[in-house]
Amino acid sequence: METRIVEFIEVTRVTTDAAIAQEREYKDMYRESAIKKQMEFLQKELDEMHPENLTDIQKFEKSIAESGMNEEAMKEAKKVLSRLKQEGKNSPETGMLYEYLDFVTGLSWKKQEAKHIDLKQAEDILNEDHYGLTKVKKRIIQQIAVMNLKHEQSGSILLFVGAPGTGKTSIGRSIARSLGREYVRVSLGGIRDEADIRGHRRTYIGAMPGRIMDGISKSGVSNPVMVLDEVDKIAASYNGDPASALLEVLDPEQNHTFTDHYMNVPYDLSDVMFICTANSTDTIPAPLLDRMEVINFTGYTPVEKLRIAREHLLPRSMEMMGLKEGMISVSDELIEKIIEDYTREAGVRGLRKRIDTLCRGAAVMVANGDGKSIEITEDRLRTDLDMRPVHREKVPGRQKSGVITGMAWTQVGGEILYIETMFTKGKGNIIITGKLGDVMKESAQIAVSLVKSMFPDKASMFEENDLHIHVPDGAVPKDGPSAGITMTTAIASLVTGRDVDPKIAMTGEVSLRGLVMPIGGLPEKLMAAMRSGVKTALIPADNEQDLVDVADEVKENLTIVPVRTVREVLERTGIRK
Repeated sequence: METRIVEFIEVTRVTTDAAIAQEREYKDMYRESAIKKQMEFLQKELDEMHPENLTDIQKFEKSIAESGMNEEAMKEAKKVLSRLKQEGKNSPETGMLYEYLDFVTGLSWKKQEAKHIDLKQAEDILNEDHYGLTKVKKRIIQQIAVMNLKHEQSGSILLFVGAPGTGKTSIGRSIARSLGREYVRVSLGGIRDEADIRGHRRTYIGAMPGRIMDGISKSGVSNPVMVLDEVDKIAASYNGDPASALLEVLDPEQNHTFTDHYMNVPYDLSDVMFICTANSTDTIPAPLLDRMEVINFTGYTPVEKLRIAREHLLPRSMEMMGLKEGMISVSDELIEKIIEDYTREAGVRGLRKRIDTLCRGAAVMVANGDGKSIEITEDRLRTDLDMRPVHREKVPGRQKSGVITGMAWTQVGGEILYIETMFTKGKGNIIITGKLGDVMKESAQIAVSLVKSMFPDKASMFEENDLHIHVPDGAVPKDGPSAGITMTTAIASLVTGRDVDPKIAMTGEVSLRGLVMPIGGLPEKLMAAMRSGVKTALIPADNEQDLVDVADEVKENLTIVPVRTVREVLERTGIRK
């Protein structure tokens, strides 16, 4: 009995001690919780009074809460923040986690409210920054009008195609200014890695976001005007195809959920106004080209270049060199001389460099105190520019048979070239020189077959002789489907012995049926023909509709004749009566 009482007392004592210990623990926990809450409240009050004292964790918590992220991005950001809390300062992953959170919270996630844009003001800004480019400005105003009506970003992705120096990149900045948006330029020339577009996965050391999201981050807004420069210079490699990665970026149906590998969460790019630039569409993959609307930038005429130099290039150059108005005087005749003899381009980049050189020389004279106002004269151009006048092909007064003036397109604008043909004793071989590509070699074969069929009485000349076809400037690669009628006419002139007026130039491809096929780059070709002294230009009849893009100055100085067949070309040139 006594043993049971002792046991009962012992059990009761242990139970009581446990209850007391548990109650004490609860009290300590409650007290600790209350103290923490009080500390948090007091810390919050201090943070509001001194926001500069916030810890990194607190800053990220606040940034995530106020960022307006989508649900998926918020979840990922909180997950990374939780890992950052658990990692110590000396952990190798702390830096990577910090950089990720810093990048993600620095993005603008909230959609910008659509603003009404004054079309007249936007047009004035475009005209103020760029002379000419009427077709381009008209298309931009149309897109702005649609955006005003729909109150959202809409319309095609614009692809500006043209020779260097024609204003493709610079007009992007003017578009941003006319829209009241931030401007971002992303250069894509020469990239070979898909990660340059989509970013690197965070599992790799040195991971970073792609150029698209990096541009968005630098702009600080979700709706910048983003110029993607040199999309025709993107190359594929074993690291992937960057051009294919751009498909999602430039597709309005997909880019509202664009996922950068570094971020690993979707971001809405639908409010971004993308503008792409290229010198040529030949190297742009068809699926990517299909997502863009091509707007061609034609070359400037000498009159337009004079206006651009006088209104834009010269004032800007004087400002850069520290020259005030009135310190130097440059006549229109001098600028025309520079345009004619010291530049060879469709754009105005070379002209700007020449004007910069003249202004630097003038700055030296002003700094030496040679006079308050310095007049730059024509006789000083050769020494001041430190270059010879550019050799420009001029059509001669007369040309022997077998030589025909053609028109060609290059990435720096239009040029005229001569197709030269000659018979030499041989066994009917065809010799083609001038570093021609496969397309022009095929054009030569077709031209020979056409002339044989049209002049059967001259067939023996091809059997008893070798035919040599040459295009001068042999070191310069040449290719493209536009020299067919020039080669055919040159061979026909050779076999008939009838010479053709060199002031008649032509462009167009031919088929075995004797039809003249359409070509591209007509405005640049006609401009080059006018510049070289050509008086008559034969063009494919199917290209007649492209004459609306040709400058009035060119159409006034050239007799433009549309032709449909090779027979018609030979009649126009006097080879066939």
